[in-house]
Amino acid sequence: MTLKIILFLLFTSILFHECSKPKDLKADLTETPISGSLPVDTVKKGNYDLSLLESTTVFGNLPSVTKLKRQDLLELSGLACSRTNTGLLYTHEDSGNSNEIYITNANGDDLGKIVLDGISNRDWEDLACGPGPESTKSYLYVGDIGDNNSAYPFITVYRFPEPDLKTGSPQTIVHITPEVLKFTYPKGAVNAESLMLDPLTKDLYIMTKQVAQSNLFVAKYPQSILSTTMLIQLASFPFDLLTSADISPDGSEILVRTTGQIWYWKKQPNESVLNTLLRKPLDAPYFRNEHQGEAICFAADGTGFFTISEIKKYPGDVAALTFYKRN
Repeated sequence: MTLKIILFLLFTSILFHECSKPKDLKADLTETPISGSLPVDTVKKGNYDLSLLESTTVFGNLPSVTKLKRQDLLELSGLACSRTNTGLLYTHEDSGNSNEIYITNANGDDLGKIVLDGISNRDWEDLACGPGPESTKSYLYVGDIGDNNSAYPFITVYRFPEPDLKTGSPQTIVHITPEVLKFTYPKGAVNAESLMLDPLTKDLYIMTKQVAQSNLFVAKYPQSILSTTMLIQLASFPFDLLTSADISPDGSEILVRTTGQIWYWKKQPNESVLNTLLRKPLDAPYFRNEHQGEAICFAADGTGFFTISEIKKYPGDVAALTFYKRN
């Protein structure tokens, strides 16, 4: 047998042995998961005890309460401060009400409304304001994320640039056709009322409204307007029936609320939203003047934060803005 034949047979034998090896299943399992389906051990838990918290001294305990000029808005659910129209705030009602965003200010004045053309109010629950696709513009994000019966196949966030409202009045009506961002949850429908925009990354966060639990989901920027995006679950927390949340305009602070309590976090340098929320919060001041506290937002100028409440179920209540000033 020649040397060439011996070498050929040896090479063939080695090749056959390598090809017949069983496939490395472990390697397959480490492939990047599809969006929204993170491995269970990557979903973090905030294990703090919410009954044993220190109180923040960042804000004053005695707020100012301002009655809105419009008292026909009985189910106010979202609240955001404008970034481009100095001193203006936006609010809206929730399910079954108009496809309108109402414009006001710290004095509670009626300064008109924004109508979202071609859009229905399935269950608008929260508002966010901040950066978006065009760097020179500020955007409003309307969270149509409520789902009391966990029945809807998808949720929607409507996004559009803030209009120029410097000459607002009760007669002001601005018509907008927003971009439509559709999302699904990885394990099926769930109710939520809290929408946050991270102004540093433009990522959108949703915190669910559940009994003694809230799950945190993220839609990373850029969010698609062409297809439905599956949200990614990041963490779970022991909050009970959350109604709203907000990140400050500079991205350094977070507020989360229920109808009866408010929590506050100050981010550490270069800390993510997730890692901030995993740290134990501080109790923020709450005057308990709202029977059904539904919304919260930081003031655009950093001077404090606002809250607002539904009043439909409470005869004698008035629609009002409550402001907690920074110390």
